[in-house]
Amino acid sequence: MRQAHPPLSKRRAFKSWRTSLFIPSYRVFRAGAVVSISALLAACAALPTNGPTAGQITHAVTQRDNGLGMALVDISAPMISRLAEDSRLANKHVATLANLGGGGLALGNDVVGPGDILSIAVYEVGVGLFGGMTPTGDSLYPAARGEEFAAVPVDRNGAIKLPYIGELTVTGRTPAEIAHMIERGYAGRSQSPQALVLLKKNMSNTVYVTGDVRKPGRIELSLRGERLLSAIAEAGGTVSQTQDMVVRVTRDGEVVEERLDRIRAGAANDIVLHANDVVELIKEPQTYTVFGAVTKVTQVPFDQTELTLAEAIARAGGPNDALANPKAIFLFRYVRPLDGSEAKPTIYRLNLMQPQSYFLSQKFVMQDKDVLYISNANINRASKFVGILNQLFSPFITARALSQ
Repeated sequence: MRQAHPPLSKRRAFKSWRTSLFIPSYRVFRAGAVVSISALLAACAALPTNGPTAGQITHAVTQRDNGLGMALVDISAPMISRLAEDSRLANKHVATLANLGGGGLALGNDVVGPGDILSIAVYEVGVGLFGGMTPTGDSLYPAARGEEFAAVPVDRNGAIKLPYIGELTVTGRTPAEIAHMIERGYAGRSQSPQALVLLKKNMSNTVYVTGDVRKPGRIELSLRGERLLSAIAEAGGTVSQTQDMVVRVTRDGEVVEERLDRIRAGAANDIVLHANDVVELIKEPQTYTVFGAVTKVTQVPFDQTELTLAEAIARAGGPNDALANPKAIFLFRYVRPLDGSEAKPTIYRLNLMQPQSYFLSQKFVMQDKDVLYISNANINRASKFVGILNQLFSPFITARALSQ
């Protein structure tokens, strides 16, 4: 038997009642969804992060209150060429060890001065001051004799004293010249005197090597002309890597520095040392700092003479696939203009999603104390927020599943 339908008036009344329940519920749901999305966005913005996004960096540069005067520059082939030329021009005005001169053999390293110790030998023939005739049977035959003065100091006035001559001023003279002076002093007192003078201890022609070396101290100079690298080697060499060392040479009040790994044996900057030069080795490693979406925020040493941006990114572990925005690799650097004015903060940008960027990064040279920043992707904040929600609610979900 067919069931009778309710009257039309009752069906319309039920539909109206159902609509009255559904529409407000939908409106409440929609309003709640809007509020939830707004809350989600606000929560994402409030989440902690390890650095700005690419958009935030761009906005900071372009806004009017850019107090530091930051500039944003995209890395390109013309820009790299311009940087290389600016670096070349800037280095022309930087003093190097080659500017101290001193090429070729060093003259005057055997000139005697106060504090030196001389070894003097005087030889005579026949009857002399320091010997007589040698008897042989019934006859006397002349014989050659020598008298040695093993250590004759040069006093503060630059003079020495010898028997039968007295005081001789020898400062500023070579051993050969001093020998002639002694021979003239003994002439008339001795028969055919001959003198031999050696510089036994050279205190007035020395350099001092100090700093980060194994055997710091004084090094005597010879007529060979000791060069910078040979003096460092004689001091035992550096205890650190050459890339981390700076050589500072002080000569006549002038101080010049240059990195040790840039000095080549026999080159112009491998200078011939002069008396009283002071050579100091200082450990100053070149480093750059890495921030942002990387595995670890760290300070990375160069460990080589020249480091490119490609090598720097690789040493930092590269962009983190889960966090980084490979389109926005930034390098922060203070750039000093050629006119010598105040250095300007400059941000260089590289897009690793473009194939040509991998060639450009091999030509871009890093500088000491550069800051490499790999920006975060925008999606990271939403991912973080979802992750936090999962951590908060997963215990309740798990407990509910276990209770069933």
